[in-house]
Amino acid sequence: MFRKKPASDALYSVYRAIVAQSRQPVFYAEWGVPDTVTGRFDMISLHMALLFRRLRDDKATTDFSQALFDLFFKDMDRNLREMGVTDLGVPKKVRKMTEIFYALMTGINEAIDRGDRAGVEAVLKRNILADADNARPAELAAYLFVQSENLAGQPLEAITGGKLEMAAAA
Repeated sequence: MFRKKPASDALYSVYRAIVAQSRQPVFYAEWGVPDTVTGRFDMISLHMALLFRRLRDDKATTDFSQALFDLFFKDMDRNLREMGVTDLGVPKKVRKMTEIFYALMTGINEAIDRGDRAGVEAVLKRNILADADNARPAELAAYLFVQSENLAGQPLEAITGGKLEMAAAA
């Protein structure tokens, strides 16, 4: 009740960085991520999962992580409403999106924890690239490992202060 709330400027800065990273054309044009609302949600979810992976072991980041999660799903709620989903339909869709996010995050985390590139590829094929004709899960998996290492090298104070640096997808 009396916990300090994370600075909203820092939250928005980090969230904007994740969304911008998720919009890189290479994901959609070359690696087979569907350029759809669902595909874009999946890419934001992947990047959020990587960031939560970085923040997960530090109790000092709990409030920041929760606030970022809340911001993410508040944004998804707003986007659904802008797309014309009814007030009654939004909670059901957000609940489903939350389930998809947790499944993706759990699968990615477990595979990266094991250093299992094939496992990451399997999660990507199952959750993101299932309907893609030109899917390149190996490239996306390699990118996720690089990004995970990149995030591991960033100070938590910088991230929670709003400075998030993500490596370009290549």
